[in-house]
Amino acid sequence: MHQPSPQSYWLASAPAFTGAAEGGPEGHVDVAVIGGGFTGLSAALALRDKGASVAVLEAGQVIGEASGRNGGQCNNGTHQDYGALVASLGRETAQAFYRAHVEAVDRVEALVQAHGIDCGFRRCGRLKLAAKPEHFDKIARAYELLKAEVDPNVELIAPERIAGEVGSDKFYGGLLQTTSAQLHPGRFGIGLAEAAAAKGARIHENAAVTGLMRGSDGRWTLTTPRGALTASQVLVATGGAPIQKPFKWFQRRLVAVGSFIIATEPLDPALIARLFPNGRNYVTSRVIGNFFRLAPDNRLIFGGRARFAISDAKSDVKSGAILIDAMRRMFPELAGVRVDHVWGGMVDLTADRLPRAGERADDRRGLFYAMGYSGHGVQMSVMMGQQMVRYMDGDIAANPWEHLDWPAIPGHLGKPWFLPAVGLWYKLQDILH
Repeated sequence: MHQPSPQSYWLASAPAFTGAAEGGPEGHVDVAVIGGGFTGLSAALALRDKGASVAVLEAGQVIGEASGRNGGQCNNGTHQDYGALVASLGRETAQAFYRAHVEAVDRVEALVQAHGIDCGFRRCGRLKLAAKPEHFDKIARAYELLKAEVDPNVELIAPERIAGEVGSDKFYGGLLQTTSAQLHPGRFGIGLAEAAAAKGARIHENAAVTGLMRGSDGRWTLTTPRGALTASQVLVATGGAPIQKPFKWFQRRLVAVGSFIIATEPLDPALIARLFPNGRNYVTSRVIGNFFRLAPDNRLIFGGRARFAISDAKSDVKSGAILIDAMRRMFPELAGVRVDHVWGGMVDLTADRLPRAGERADDRRGLFYAMGYSGHGVQMSVMMGQQMVRYMDGDIAANPWEHLDWPAIPGHLGKPWFLPAVGLWYKLQDILH
């Protein structure tokens, strides 16, 4: 019996990283970046472009966590409904946040072009699919508001047109954001790492930061099992990856939730033409929904929360079975298609699903952070790596999230014990709405 690989398809099909620094961390750098995902690598490249010395300290392998385990969708728009953002934050702030996400996709494309990264970047459009007839009414209202106020590149797909977009009878229209894109995150991440290393960034793999202390001279000492170094500034870019003891402050403000994905065998082109004629990014309108797209080699990448749990070997297998069932119910023609990869990763969620970035206060001055992308990290992490370099250099306006409060989540000490209850609540919302 065929057993799917537990490795992320993106990581399995990416080239090896050849630019890792030899030896352990040592000496002094202008900036130490903690985390070798898209945020940290983008920041390292931007730092070298301005002439700053930089060391990236990655606990495992570059892009080994969320950056190499996502759905590969590079979408415009915030997770929160734009109208809800207007109601809670005001029109001006809501527009700024939405436009930041649009700009983030442009930043990814610019890096791909500037460094010749072969990652299949393509402006395919993101189609939000109405999973119930009543969901289309809400989508139509969202379309009118977006079109009028913040995004001219949206299109409403009426129910009678949805068959021309996706070969499933489970959907009742949709909202198309035409400038959203997709890429191979494994190839993109390795390309980003190679570009940063080629410009002189020291990228240390297997170098988890176990100690972080600020001296009386204002310099930071960062300790790893492979050595230690000092830095004038530190950027924490760990995202939803397991966080070591020095970073408990962040852990109390983020909820790391498992996101699970399967990858099929390559599909027949005739089948693709029937099911996914335009090859877009797709996401369903349910609270516990699914997302899917085609990989460059015609595999279907199909994911979702599946279970409100952390990602580990057992959880990934259980979640994979749920996803396979969901995929086959959505697309009965895929019933006999082999699944080659089943994997999971951790998404770092904030309470309001908006990113957080800034500088720690008081005795933590010089310690900066950017994280909490809440499922929009492919594009936002890349832009925030660049923006934080400007912010660390004194340009406060470079940080779109500067004025957002970030209190600890009540009762949350790091381990998300409440996930099962949250999952039950979301399931109830899907039933009721």
